[in-house]
Amino acid sequence: MANPKARVEIADREAAEWHERLGARSVTTETIREFFDWRRSPANADAYRRVELIWTESRKLAGQPEITQALNDAMSRRLRTTDQRRLPRALVGMAAAGAVAAFAFGGWSWVQARSTFTTGVGEQWVVQLADGSSVRLDTDSRMRVRLSEGRRLVVLERGQAMFTVAHDAVRPFVVEAGEARVTAIGTEFDVQRQGAGVSVTLVNGVVDVTRVSSAEKPLRLAAGQEARVTATATVSRPVDVPTATSWTEGRIVFRDTPMSEAVAEVNRYLTAKIVLEAKGLASVPVNGVFKTGDRDAFVAAASGVFGLEASAGPGGSVRLSERGK
Repeated sequence: MANPKARVEIADREAAEWHERLGARSVTTETIREFFDWRRSPANADAYRRVELIWTESRKLAGQPEITQALNDAMSRRLRTTDQRRLPRALVGMAAAGAVAAFAFGGWSWVQARSTFTTGVGEQWVVQLADGSSVRLDTDSRMRVRLSEGRRLVVLERGQAMFTVAHDAVRPFVVEAGEARVTAIGTEFDVQRQGAGVSVTLVNGVVDVTRVSSAEKPLRLAAGQEARVTATATVSRPVDVPTATSWTEGRIVFRDTPMSEAVAEVNRYLTAKIVLEAKGLASVPVNGVFKTGDRDAFVAAASGVFGLEASAGPGGSVRLSERGK
């Protein structure tokens, strides 16, 4: 019979390694898929929650001189008495996090000192800001960060991002994207630039959404609402949050989504795109769940359900056309 303690130790080691991988500068959709496959195990999910708790709690003590000195002393003694070759690099880092992780947090602060962050097609990147907030950048996105004593400002130049904002009553957290300006104190929300418009989805908390070129009163969103901001108007509606934010779990969920919009969403994660040549099906509703970046699955489903023919296009693209045309 397997040793339960050994299973826990293996899960903890793997969780530490995953924490390091997901905190890298860029994270591919394939890595995210592998992570969610690994986390399906309840034991693995529990281990990852323990790692995140250690990291979150340890950051609260970062920067205190006595903690930093105690950590350095403890790590020096530990590394002198442990065969470091037997420890994965991730575990060495997590050992520091377990002690308090002061120097690890300093590393995060150094990373976020850069003002511009960009992801390539198919990548996601989790950025930890110095104020304790975090941002998950989606595929092909770019943002600029400016933190000052009076305000925390992020400009989303393109793409999509999920913001988890640390509470700070005296320093509002502002996200600007095109015509939209989102102001929060401590909350979680998603912002996506879509052509000439911007969508803001509130996961929890409260945010104010304003149109930059307008003197209109800010629109206050409650959890479960989405605001759509264009150059001429700001409108809100109820939204299914798990569906709207499924990209953070490496999935795309379509619920009565027009085919043309579904193709465009799938293409955001692809370098070799899908070309919808069956224009008559552009408005046909699509339903389904797909992994981000899984072009073959979407093409196969669309071909089977709607009787489309898939053929090779230029540059590795795939054309979807009506059979016989």
